[in-house]
Amino acid sequence: MVRYLGRRLVSAALVLWAAFTGTFLLLYIVPGDPVEMMLGQEAAQTMPKEQIAALRAEFGTDRPALVQYGDQLWKLLHLDLGDSLQQRIPVADVLSGSLPPTLVLAGAGLVLGVLLGVGLAVLIRTVHAPWLRGPLQALPALGVAMPTFWIGLILLQFLSFRWGLFPAFGDEGLDTLVLPAFTLAVPLAAVTAQVLSASLAATLDEPYVQVLRAKGVGTVRLFTRHVLRNAALPTLTTVGVWVAQLLGGAVLTETVFSRRGLGQTAELAVSARDVPVVQGIVLLSALVFVTVSLAVDLLYGVLDPRIRLRAVTA
Repeated sequence: MVRYLGRRLVSAALVLWAAFTGTFLLLYIVPGDPVEMMLGQEAAQTMPKEQIAALRAEFGTDRPALVQYGDQLWKLLHLDLGDSLQQRIPVADVLSGSLPPTLVLAGAGLVLGVLLGVGLAVLIRTVHAPWLRGPLQALPALGVAMPTFWIGLILLQFLSFRWGLFPAFGDEGLDTLVLPAFTLAVPLAAVTAQVLSASLAATLDEPYVQVLRAKGVGTVRLFTRHVLRNAALPTLTTVGVWVAQLLGGAVLTETVFSRRGLGQTAELAVSARDVPVVQGIVLLSALVFVTVSLAVDLLYGVLDPRIRLRAVTA
């Protein structure tokens, strides 16, 4: 187990390094001077060139790309994300101020998506009426096909603008969380229902299920005590991958619904070419991904002891 965890931690470190390097290269080749963007077009034209050069030297943007990369990587190894070029405060403070609303939105979307997906999958495998089962089986494919931003726009159009059931914009109060959370939940629920439904179908054909049914075990007890746990492994992987995607989806959803959070921070940072802030957001997303992936692997061992035994002997 120790060697397994060691390999996973090394893999996680490589993922974080690749995310950092890719973001640096992408932002470096984008045209534009970060200092001039920070000052604004009018101020950059009127300010003396000596002052602009002094600002470039202060932020280190006048140095060669390799030197800038090495300096930022060294700071990262010391858990220092640097300072925002636009706000002149540490990137850690910028992220700590914008992260909580995004986590609330992503968490609400995760819970709602898992509940809807599991409920739909169980309905698909327990409802036998053809006129109802057919539409239920079509819902997951429909949910997967719809882009997240399009779902948000449709919800805004009908539930907010036309019927006035929920606020269209803002982040004050629980009612403003309903539409954004549901926007994030629909794709997750669709994928969860697809994977879990297929896994349930395979599990229901297992001989032990037939034995339990022959013994008179009811449907509710059969699903809650036996079938769902054994069918959950593929679904757990799917949900784990989607947790990281939820963070990115929350950033886009916040833009659609004009909510504060990482979405607004990312939009401003990209527009101003605030390299340290953009790198901080990308690294945060990568950290969430590798952490959730490790947690999913460990949960595999809890749900299936055979996997835990293989990890111990590896």
